[in-house]
Amino acid sequence: MTTPTPGRPVRGSATGSPLMAALDLFGRRWSLRVVWELHEGALGFRALRRRCGDMSSSVLRQRLVELIEARLVHQTPEGHYALTPLGRQARTALSPLVDWSVAWAAELTEHAVEETPDLR
Repeated sequence: MTTPTPGRPVRGSATGSPLMAALDLFGRRWSLRVVWELHEGALGFRALRRRCGDMSSSVLRQRLVELIEARLVHQTPEGHYALTPLGRQARTALSPLVDWSVAWAAELTEHAVEETPDLR
């Protein structure tokens, strides 16, 4: 599997538009989680794996390779993984989605209480 990049065909787009390439990259299992976990600073492989719920090491390695090829993550001289400036921009771009998800969860919780049938 190759790393999705703009200008090359990706899942859902024969043209590889930048948005479709980004959606393909972030749609891969664990990619967003890796970016999310690195937003507070660099982590070693084992620490990152623990932060990601002990995901399989082979999948983490593959995601790191893809994120490095996409220039969202880089490896520090100490061997840790960190977001690049582009990776930090991606994390910042996700902030509105985080805000929306909190509002969505609150809405669902509020309506779940209202709509719960009385089973007495």
